[in-house]
Amino acid sequence: QVQLAESGGGLVQAGGSLRLSCAASGSISSIGAMGWYRQAPGKQRELVATITSGGDTNYANSVKGRFTISRNNAKNTVYLQMNSLKPEDTAVYYCNTRVGFYGYWGQGTQVTVSS
Repeated sequence: QVQLAESGGGLVQAGGSLRLSCAASGSISSIGAMGWYRQAPGKQRELVATITSGGDTNYANSVKGRFTISRNNAKNTVYLQMNSLKPEDTAVYYCNTRVGFYGYWGQGTQVTVSS
């Protein structure tokens, strides 16, 4: 089994920054793509950003230019640097890690952006 430990969420003013971290541990053969997703109240979970094992990234249009996804393969960790935060970024953020043919989810961390 694989466990994902998320950290870095919190309350921030509009225009501020937060950095989320997600570290994978457990029985890991090889980690493939990693990503961040978010779910706001009353909305479906949506993709925020993904990064392949080779470092190629993809972002939702709503966060392009503001968020940066990165990874440290030695630490089995994925990060999400969030700058210029807006109230509409408020959501529970979940990390996802592909290990073999399975995908694993973190427990979620709350990000709240006040105006």
